[in-house]
Formats: sequence, C-alpha cells, structure tokens
Amino acid sequence: MNDKNAGLSLVYRIRWRLTWLLLHVAGPATLPDHLDPRRRMERERATRVARAQLARHR
Repeated sequence: MNDKNAGLSLVYRIRWRLTWLLLHVAGPATLPDHLDPRRRMERERATRVARAQLARHR
C-alpha cells in the first residue's frame, strides 16, 4: 500500500473515487476551493491518511 492510501480501506477508496468522479462530471461548475465539494473530499482524505500515518509511527 502506498502512502496516499495508507489507512484507507478498499471499500472507502472505491466509494471515494466514484463519488469524486460523479462530482467531477455532474457536480457544480468552478467554485472557490473552500466551497468546492471535490476539494473538500480531497482535504478530508488527506486528513485521514495523515492520521493513519501518525498512528502508525507512534
């Protein structure tokens, strides 16, 4: 498992990718980063990965 997927289950990663693609195709047009749902998803995923890496290194 590489670092960008550390701590994420296969089901979460599949669901996340499908949701991200759906928002990419049928989501809102260009929005500022703090309002864009895809950017929010990316930030939340990065937070999950960071927490998993921190827990692994403790």
